[in-house]
Amino acid sequence: MTIDIVMPQLGESVTEGTISRWLKKPGDEVEEYEPICEVETDKVNTEIPSLYNGKMGEILAQEGQTVAVGEIICKMEVESETVSQAVESDKPISKTQERNEADTSMKHRYSPAVLRLAQENQIDLTKLSGSGKGGRITRKDVLHAVENKSAVSIPAKNVTAPVEKRKVKETPPLEILVEDKIVPVSSIRRTIAERMVKSKTEIPHAWTMMEADVSGLVALRNKYKNDFAANGIPLTFMPFFIKATVDTLREFPYVNSVWAEDKIVLKKDINISVAIAANDALYVPVIHQADEKNIFGIARSLQHLIHKTRNGNLGIADTQGGTFTVNNTGSFGSIASQPIINQPQVAILSFESIVKKPVVIDDMIAIRNRMNLCLSLDHRVLDGLTAGQFLARVKERLESYQVDTAL
Repeated sequence: MTIDIVMPQLGESVTEGTISRWLKKPGDEVEEYEPICEVETDKVNTEIPSLYNGKMGEILAQEGQTVAVGEIICKMEVESETVSQAVESDKPISKTQERNEADTSMKHRYSPAVLRLAQENQIDLTKLSGSGKGGRITRKDVLHAVENKSAVSIPAKNVTAPVEKRKVKETPPLEILVEDKIVPVSSIRRTIAERMVKSKTEIPHAWTMMEADVSGLVALRNKYKNDFAANGIPLTFMPFFIKATVDTLREFPYVNSVWAEDKIVLKKDINISVAIAANDALYVPVIHQADEKNIFGIARSLQHLIHKTRNGNLGIADTQGGTFTVNNTGSFGSIASQPIINQPQVAILSFESIVKKPVVIDDMIAIRNRMNLCLSLDHRVLDGLTAGQFLARVKERLESYQVDTAL
């Protein structure tokens, strides 16, 4: 029988995707979960897997074409039994099963997202315990397994290991233009532009900034950076910024919310979206359950996402579920910025460059490491008081870090 394959929902608030490359052509044999095409969105570049065994049929969406979610992109010839089994795997579980905690009838039925995430991280699904209905393994179960898979302890301060010197990235030769050059707008750049315009026109942005003294944080980071490097994790300032943010979000649930037109949804999970630049585009992957991680766990998760982003290996699960966005604009020397909110979230926080400044302390001049914290907020949800209190607590936490702070 012939079935229609449609453009799937590839992330929250994503309404369309662009076919970048077909991996199968009409007549090719296709196995279940085998990728059939590559798709670009503003959030992720990913492969679309087949949910059936069968043969590739007519291709309706050409490479470079942007297709709305739910529209048909191709057709497939499959056995009717295969379709029945696929439908059966998605049937809701009965209330009796829900009440029976020992039920494992769904343990070996995996969604494409779970399979994809497990394959990318080399996780054996048969060894996991599922927290879903009927023992089904969820994306959260796989993410937890990924987190624990590479868990290592930080060595004592007197234990060091040789650290490979990082190669200095060579500056590419300058291109001298002798005439105007026309650069076509890529699909991902066009989508980013549309989302930024939508955010700025629909959300009443407000902006506030505070300055923090992070001299203690600088000393603390310098104390531990070699220990982290010995475990293959570069210790930047970003894990400390994220830790201070997630601890503060617990106190201010309205900042960790989303706007849903007729209601405000206060999110129970604290999932931090992190702006990462790669290949002339900006991606915003997510550190899930960031409030459950310590500095080392955040640093490891961040490094994992940076690696996947810059190698073009982000999966759908990596970009979904974000509740608050952080941006390290200070990494390229910025000292003040006004970030655009990542819809449907209600705030975004930029951490600016750390700069040595002369300041007056007890009527004496001292040289201290200072930085600006810049918060953009959705004025439909947050007012100046809440935003100010939130930012002040982040500042307080950053300033509490000292060289003897335990990680």
